[in-house]
Amino acid sequence: MHQNSVLGHEQVIERFAQSLKSNRLANTWLMVGPDGIGKRLTTMWLAKCMLCEKTPANELVACEECSACQQVDALTHPDLLLVEKPADKNLIPVELFIGTREKRMRAGLCHDIAMKPFRGGRRIAIIDDADFLNQEGANCLLKTLEEPPAFAIIFLISSGEHRQLPTIRSRSQIVRFQPLPPEQIQEVLEKKALVPEGHSSRELAMACDGSLQLALKLADPETLDFRRDWLEQLATLDPGADDFFESIGTFVDAAGKDSAAKRLRLQLVADLASRFYRHVMMQLCEQPVVADETMARCVTIAAERWPGGDAETAARCVERCGEVASQIRANANQALVIEAWLCDLGRLARGEITV
Repeated sequence: MHQNSVLGHEQVIERFAQSLKSNRLANTWLMVGPDGIGKRLTTMWLAKCMLCEKTPANELVACEECSACQQVDALTHPDLLLVEKPADKNLIPVELFIGTREKRMRAGLCHDIAMKPFRGGRRIAIIDDADFLNQEGANCLLKTLEEPPAFAIIFLISSGEHRQLPTIRSRSQIVRFQPLPPEQIQEVLEKKALVPEGHSSRELAMACDGSLQLALKLADPETLDFRRDWLEQLATLDPGADDFFESIGTFVDAAGKDSAAKRLRLQLVADLASRFYRHVMMQLCEQPVVADETMARCVTIAAERWPGGDAETAARCVERCGEVASQIRANANQALVIEAWLCDLGRLARGEITV
């Protein structure tokens, strides 16, 4: 992990550099922005700089050579605490914050962050997937945020500040990450030679809404073809018509026998729909739609058909996509969940359900 791998977030880095230089670094930071744009990568690089043993404490530089830098890269640094949602869980277990019943308040992040640094002068905690904090976990964390140790730096990574409790937001410095420019995504795709035959790097860069993570997924020709068919289906305002439910099933099953891989594909289906309805909402609000030709064409068709040009129903479609994504993560019956979702999207888009 090198600074050169942190793309497009120069303003974020400069903000932290100035805070360090002036010795006014806050204890808690809420890193918010769309998924797949580099929030975690940037946060990990910031942590490396602040734990590096060869650079002054007030400079945002990582030497990349000392044992501290190497341990951060390997996630073995004793002063780097990482909390993330387990792959088989729907929420972050509260035990990760306060320990198991047998070790209550003698283990977990809230205990560990209060311990004196093993090396250097800081302890840094990174809470990835902070959107999946439950009420109990958030309340446990809140006590730490209210009176953090002077040497502690806590990062929460989230897709949006609205996903956090007001009490957590009020105790955090909010850092907003912007989608990556198409030019930077295009450069990465070309360097990695990930452009499918018959497509251009510019096309993929425009199709991913500033998310390098999505761009890498769309580099798969099968996924790119499904996206085109799915957007065209959504533009009809009847997502479930023509047995498209079966097309979704075929796409998901192509991920293989692993259930986790299938869930990820299904989440991608929900994500693509959410992005589509966001663009529809923007167009109905007469805001510019920055997208590739396929998305722009399908959004225009949908907006022309949209009953009454009501942007609120498009916003409700976005919310419904978020709901189904949560249900997918919770291992709900996928067939029933998707069938109900497609039906609801169609009824909302056609004005058959009031917001």
